[in-house]
Amino acid sequence: MISPFIINDKNLFLDRFPTGQVNRSLQAWDAADEYLLNYLEQEQLASSQKKILIFNDSFGALSCNLIQHQLYCVNDSFLSHQGIEHNIDQNGLSNDNISLLTSLEDLPTDIDIVLFKIPKSKALLCYQLSQIKQQLNKNVIFIAADRAKEIHSSTLKLFENYLGSTKTSLAVKKARLVFSEFDNDNALSATSISSWPLENTDYTLHNHANVYAREKLDIGARYFMQNLPVVKADTQVIDLGCGNGVIGLQVLSKQPDAHVHFIDESYMAIESAKLNIQENLPAVVEQCHFQLNDCLTSVEGGSVDLVLCNPPFHQQTATTDHIAWQMFKDSHRVLKKGGELRIIGNRQLAYHIKLKRIFGNEKLIASNDKFVTISAIKR
Repeated sequence: MISPFIINDKNLFLDRFPTGQVNRSLQAWDAADEYLLNYLEQEQLASSQKKILIFNDSFGALSCNLIQHQLYCVNDSFLSHQGIEHNIDQNGLSNDNISLLTSLEDLPTDIDIVLFKIPKSKALLCYQLSQIKQQLNKNVIFIAADRAKEIHSSTLKLFENYLGSTKTSLAVKKARLVFSEFDNDNALSATSISSWPLENTDYTLHNHANVYAREKLDIGARYFMQNLPVVKADTQVIDLGCGNGVIGLQVLSKQPDAHVHFIDESYMAIESAKLNIQENLPAVVEQCHFQLNDCLTSVEGGSVDLVLCNPPFHQQTATTDHIAWQMFKDSHRVLKKGGELRIIGNRQLAYHIKLKRIFGNEKLIASNDKFVTISAIKR
């Protein structure tokens, strides 16, 4: 059983989301969350009603502790939003004061305090800092936080370039705070979208800031594209964890009569995939479906012929295989009898063992020094 999150006389039970994770030892909060909340308490910054804008609160550790204030929570993760709602509900808290915003929405302007959990993606960090500088009042109190080992001199330089004068706290429990003023009159600005030509095609790919492989085709996707199955007309295909949709785009370029479902938990990924189909293959847009989902939770069982997937092996900063497990189990459920799950993964992850356990079979399609492509059939 996970220990409660006890801080500033509050006792909360917080789950990582989705809740059915194999590794239940992973906490739904970290030392940076604790440091932020303790700092607010010590400085009495939240002693009266405030309008607080929270960025990248993974599972609601900040939101649940500050729920008495008017909160706006910005996140690119559909799962994080679900996790925040789940933890508010399971602790019997009211959600009347909280608004969940996606990473692509405009920010509320009448804000007193910004609490900023520093994202892993540099591109997302720059985009969010640019948003904050351009859309918020210069007198806002801005406090960022992360693990101390992730806050480098180059990180602080980004805060200075996009916001203004920046200083840091001492490290506490291996976490550190960052304080910035909005006084850089020549601050840099960043747009969300980058575009680049897809090699060996006439296509141009568009990636929002938090989408993996933002500047070029990653080597895993390149290898997977070389080892995709032949798809027949009217085949129901899922591009699971679609990112910018390049795998589904490849399927449709060879079989324009396929029906492709692009599914991801990132708001920016779904918008990128949608944009890439609209811009590169506008004639097949009606055959495409774009869905935010917790893996394949809301997909009907026995409804698809083929699932294509490059599973992640981390969630935020935690290395974990529970997402891959869920993707494989969900794929088995939604596939028709005789349907195929085809995946790519790093060799050392041993996904063939998981597939054999779930499907009762697995077949190596291709391999090189780094990756394997594996197929499993629903019997």
